[in-house]
Amino acid sequence: MKTALLILEAVLGIIIVIAILLQPSKADALSGLIQGGNSESFFSRNKGRTKEALLVKITVITSILFALNTILLNLVINK
Repeated sequence: MKTALLILEAVLGIIIVIAILLQPSKADALSGLIQGGNSESFFSRNKGRTKEALLVKITVITSILFALNTILLNLVINK
């Protein structure tokens, strides 16, 4: 049980790191504010269907699973 939880912890950690690194930088959005760029584009209106939204969902779900696995692993080790 302990070994399986440790392996799951490592896999979840790697998935979190990859999902965060794949997300685009917010620097482009900030420069658009300063330069007065057009914020109404196809991708800004359909943000729920883009690759960015999928990466955010993966990051949130994996982070929650990572936290729950960490708590469970702590309970198993300290028994």
